[in-house]
Amino acid sequence: MMQNYSKRFLLAALTACIVGVSEVKSQTNPVTSAVPFLLISPDARAAGMGDVGVATSPDVNATYWNPAKLVFAEKKVGAALSYTPWFRSLPGVNDMWLGYLTGYYQVNKNQAIGIGLQYSNLGNISFTDINGVGIRDFSPREFALAPSFAQKFSKNFSGSITLRLIYSNLSGNIDLSGGAQGKAGVTVGGDIALFYNKDLNISGKDFHWAWGVNLSNLGPKISYSTNNEREFIATNLKFGTALTYNIDPYNKFTLAADINKLMVPTAKGGANARPTGPLISGIFGSFTDAPGGFSEELKEYIWSVGAEYWYNNIFAARAGYFHESKEKGYRQYYTFGLGVRYTVMGLDFAYLAPAQGSQSPLAETMRFTLHFNIGERPADDEEGK
Repeated sequence: MMQNYSKRFLLAALTACIVGVSEVKSQTNPVTSAVPFLLISPDARAAGMGDVGVATSPDVNATYWNPAKLVFAEKKVGAALSYTPWFRSLPGVNDMWLGYLTGYYQVNKNQAIGIGLQYSNLGNISFTDINGVGIRDFSPREFALAPSFAQKFSKNFSGSITLRLIYSNLSGNIDLSGGAQGKAGVTVGGDIALFYNKDLNISGKDFHWAWGVNLSNLGPKISYSTNNEREFIATNLKFGTALTYNIDPYNKFTLAADINKLMVPTAKGGANARPTGPLISGIFGSFTDAPGGFSEELKEYIWSVGAEYWYNNIFAARAGYFHESKEKGYRQYYTFGLGVRYTVMGLDFAYLAPAQGSQSPLAETMRFTLHFNIGERPADDEEGK
């Protein structure tokens, strides 16, 4: 009989990729889900600001953070490619990486379309039986393809909808315990997002304020085996705000903050328990189901803050902080980033420094993003056709 590596072990490994803890303690009760790669910040700009991005100034990576921002982007067309070497601080790990390819097009002054492709390469994994005898090697792969449509409702307010196709192959068709067989998990998810931004003048100073909200990955459970045992996917609610101070024509400074809530039931029954229950009641009941009551429920909210400075829209410096409760995953880290734009091209870099130090598997994480932006956005007085 083969060990059930396909789901229990690999989903635990993927959860560890997100949680980032070096050891699991008995008093912790993190909220876990399938396909957690959907929650990993894909681009270097947001990553340099502490994984803040729901209400920051619109760019091509809004396709992930908040597609409603796309109608306010400064350029008519944009594209970007991001790359993240993953877990490279761990001994023997040199083949895991994450990628994100995205683009958008402003159809007219009120509408934009976008698309994003997230890709997760988990390297090579050796499967063994209960005696430790090798069965075969396998290279788990996951991706999510997400087209979006954004609509401007007024001069300052917009919304968007996104459909996401999710594919997760963690084990191939390996034989599992109980006579079942592994298979690739396939499901769909949808996003609904809103964005509001407005210029302000406070005591003679020019500011720009924005807020946004994005309910993402709302969709059916996913199954990794022929026994059809299903797992909740990473449904997530993000809310953010950002305030930009336009110091002068050459300098501007932004402060931003995001709050995240994973809308997955809290597991009950110990360290090996998994979220269970009906889909809809499980998702929306996740706001009140923590075993420890209201105090534990508050710990399931993740918050992050970030700052960004631009000089002449050419050079950017960024910093941020990401905080998750010790009892709910213990991802706590500082981030730093740089960016440069020149004509139609741009390059961003981000570096992650865990608050726990080098023992965290997220230590020394770096991200790189290459941008392309062309064309002038449709004028506000242009008739959309």
